[in-house]
Amino acid sequence: MVIRISPIAHLGVGLLTFALLASVFGGPPWAAVALVIPAWCSYLIVRYRTVADRDTVTARSAFGSRTVRWDDIDGLRFIRSKWASAQLKNGEQLRLPAVTFATLPLLTEASGGRVPNPYSR
Repeated sequence: MVIRISPIAHLGVGLLTFALLASVFGGPPWAAVALVIPAWCSYLIVRYRTVADRDTVTARSAFGSRTVRWDDIDGLRFIRSKWASAQLKNGEQLRLPAVTFATLPLLTEASGGRVPNPYSR
């Protein structure tokens, strides 16, 4: 199961690019450097994801990824972020990109029930 940021987020990047073009065309030549911002945002939208199966969960960030076994996870938390963090048994936290409260049923299915479904009765 792959949980990723919605590709519709690229629409926001397009609007940001359009807004920055006014300063690029109307400003000094060095203002073109500002176009790196939407390119970086688009890269992050494509890169950030959480991949889960019955045995492991992999959190993919901007420059790397980390895979842990479900047995090494105590639970999930939502603290100061809309994305979940896995509380590991060794005390570390692993941020799970794109995993929100709404996508927890997908994680429940992928984990074989190790993550409880908050919507089940």
